[in-house]
Amino acid sequence: MTLEQNESTSKTDSQENIVEIGKNHNFQLPIICDVDTLRMLIRKEGVRVVDVRKTEEYQQEHIPNAVSLPLSRLLENDTPPSTLDILQNLGISDKMTVEIYNNTFGALAARVAWSFQYVGHANTALLVMTFNQWKNLGLETETKINSFPLKKHSLIINHRIHADASYVEAAKDQPNKILVDSRERLNFLTEHIPKAKNIPYTMFRYNGIILRSPEDIKRYIENRGISIDAEIITYCGSVGTLSGLTYYALKLAGIVNVKLYSKSFREWKSLGKPKEEFKDANYWDLSAD
Repeated sequence: MTLEQNESTSKTDSQENIVEIGKNHNFQLPIICDVDTLRMLIRKEGVRVVDVRKTEEYQQEHIPNAVSLPLSRLLENDTPPSTLDILQNLGISDKMTVEIYNNTFGALAARVAWSFQYVGHANTALLVMTFNQWKNLGLETETKINSFPLKKHSLIINHRIHADASYVEAAKDQPNKILVDSRERLNFLTEHIPKAKNIPYTMFRYNGIILRSPEDIKRYIENRGISIDAEIITYCGSVGTLSGLTYYALKLAGIVNVKLYSKSFREWKSLGKPKEEFKDANYWDLSAD
């Protein structure tokens, strides 16, 4: 499968509606945005591009018109009011089109995108590739430090996409709810939340893009015994980056009811919650296939 083949569906849907964008920033992006659509949006000034790499990396060069938001800044005070303040200071209003990218296979961008959507900014998408992949294609970059006027943004918490520890504790004993541990297999085998299934984030990646096609992802999760009609709660080791990528993979595959336990296994352990482990794991247990 080529990059062009994997992008074709979302590209067609996006470009059909892009002509009338202008500067109103109201174009609704799909979950994953292709390169051509983003380039057109940038030319029409119809998108706020957010770079979540480290500040020094952004300062060296970045995608045109991008603003800098290192993930560490968002995590300094990971609360809805703080996230809302970030949105407003980046000049993002309620319906503005927002595109997020990073340079770590999409995980950091996914965490920021989920945080934006959690506080009510639904029109947020991930770029299909990393910044290095963008550069390797010979696409435009710039060194200008961008900033935009403060905008007013509403705070509308989307509780449907969030899970806390108490919710997870109740969900693990309910047959219609599935916990998905997004860490690599060895970490999962060492210890995990009881009854969780392991789907390492690496299984969703594809050469040249941050996520496989919706069909590939759907086939994979169904082979793992997970129904697309189930409610799925994803978590990882610490702050919800790897599980954030899994969250978007599951959404891309058509699973409607997905939640992110953003504080993940680090908080679970700190609260003294029960853990499960494989004490006699063998070679086959190390395989996620």
